[in-house]
Formats: sequence, structure tokens, C-alpha cells
Amino acid sequence: MSSARKQRGAVLYVALMMLVLLALIGITALQVTGLQERMTASYRSTNLAFQNAEGRARGKEADLQRQVQSGGGEAIDIDEAFCANSFDPSAWAKTLKYANPLPAKLSYTRRIDQCVSGGSGIGMGTAPISENTNLIFQVTAYAVDRGSNPGSDSVIDTIFVP
Repeated sequence: MSSARKQRGAVLYVALMMLVLLALIGITALQVTGLQERMTASYRSTNLAFQNAEGRARGKEADLQRQVQSGGGEAIDIDEAFCANSFDPSAWAKTLKYANPLPAKLSYTRRIDQCVSGGSGIGMGTAPISENTNLIFQVTAYAVDRGSNPGSDSVIDTIFVP
């Protein structure tokens, strides 16, 4: 009977320690879940901005294709007709970065075929370039993930030959 009296509170202490350990495991799980949720939201935001910019660039390319195929019936809508000035897509995008409100024009198109010399080598072989370089466009598009309170932005720079 004397040994039973000495152990009366031991179960309570063990149960309390187990409860504390379970609470710590639960708190850690909540923190990990919150971090994963933030990472997923960030990835989604970045991907959405990229998809929006790519959609804007492809839309501009489709417009250029339609304008070129109109045979002069439709004017080709470009921002810079000749490649006299240098153009830095990153610097251009920085001027738009999270502008509130965003400007209506979020793409920049310039004709760069005069910048490309038709038969010169570009270090990829001795054969001249056989592409028709009558029209070559540089299409740059900027977009954010959502219109109000954006979390991510993206810029895409493409070369388009109709």
C-alpha cells in the first residue's frame, strides 16, 4: 500500500507532458501548413502574371499577323518603325512596375528587320541565313497577376516573324 501512495500523481505528470508534446507538434504542423500555403499563393501569383503577359504578347502577334496579311488594307500598329534606338525590355517594365492605375498600353512593338543583316554569320555556321527578313518584330508585353493590388508582375520579350 505504501508504494501505491507514492505513485498517485505520476500519471498526471506523464499525461501533462504528453499533452504539451502533442500541442507542440500541432503548432509546428500549423506553421508548416501556413508556409506551404504562402509558397503556393506566391507561385500562383507569379504564374498568373506570366500567363497574362504571354497572352498579351500572343494577342499582339496575332494582330500583327492579321495586319500584315491584310495586304495594306490595315495599317501595321507598331511603336517604333525602325530600330534606331536601343530598347531595354527590363527598363521599360520597371517604368510600369505596379503602376496604379496601369496604363492602357502594356505592350511595346518595334520593327527590327533593318537591324538584322541578311547574310551575315552569327557564329552558328558558315551558311547564310535563308529566312526572309522582310518583316521582323520585337514584341514586349507587361502584365500583373490581378488588376487591383497586384502581387507579381511579368514581362515577356519575343521576336515575331509573320
